[in-house]
Amino acid sequence: MRSEYDFSRSRKNPYIKRLKRQITIRLDAAAVDYFKQMAADLGMPYQNLINLFLRDCATRKQRPMIRWTDAPKQPAGRPRK
Repeated sequence: MRSEYDFSRSRKNPYIKRLKRQITIRLDAAAVDYFKQMAADLGMPYQNLINLFLRDCATRKQRPMIRWTDAPKQPAGRPRK
């Protein structure tokens, strides 16, 4: 291994934008805890596990199964103040 390397002629990675993108996402504590525990069991960072899970869902074109509970019905007319 060299004691010094010359990076003066290096160039930036042209594929960097195709790699990962940093985003902010809000997850509930139970979801984060679930993925953290599973990631610890697998010996990998939980962010990578969440990424793998989401990529797998996207590849399979899976849609979430959401069941909304019925909201209480409000009487017709103008809302009260």
